Amino acid sequence: MFPPAAQTVFTPEEYLVSERKATLKSEYLNGEILAMSGASLAHTRITADIVTELNIQLRGRECEVISNDMRVKIGPKGAYLYPDVVVFCGEPQFEDNIFDTLLNPILIVEVLSPTTEAFDRGEKFAHYQALTSLREYILVSQDRIRVEQYRLIKTQWVQAEFQAHEDVLPLDSIGCELPLQDIYRRVAFSD
Repeated sequence: MFPPAAQTVFTPEEYLVSERKATLKSEYLNGEILAMSGASLAHTRITADIVTELNIQLRGRECEVISNDMRVKIGPKGAYLYPDVVVFCGEPQFEDNIFDTLLNPILIVEVLSPTTEAFDRGEKFAHYQALTSLREYILVSQDRIRVEQYRLIKTQWVQAEFQAHEDVLPLDSIGCELPLQDIYRRVAFSD
């Protein structure tokens, strides 16, 4: 029997120094640095189409959409995550003068992957709920037409689900709509 391997715990500051020099993205959670894997073609198409649709609808308004390269910090202990799509309204608030870590997202979208789905639904969503600015959390399946919406109403997260090609996802927090046919227009599903 071998003794358990010593686990290295990193501080948020150590993570940020490392991440800002890295060529590959990693997330930070509970003292651990978690390497991020690549995404499938369906995942990248869905993400790009959501960003495109929201960018068009938000043009000239006070909200802005950003794709998966903007890191979001959650809580004073510093969980650092990279959502697939982030929307903030008004002036962006950043952790420091490097301007690469957003503090005030109002809407976050995660496109589900087989390897991240449980994490996105569970622990990641629990962390996102600590963001005082967050009003909507959207989970988008990539292997079938299914979008789950979680909206903060007073102090409760209320879920709605959309599964029909003709459904339209209302994004009340930013005054936009996403037709599911636009989200999935470039994705072919296997039967």
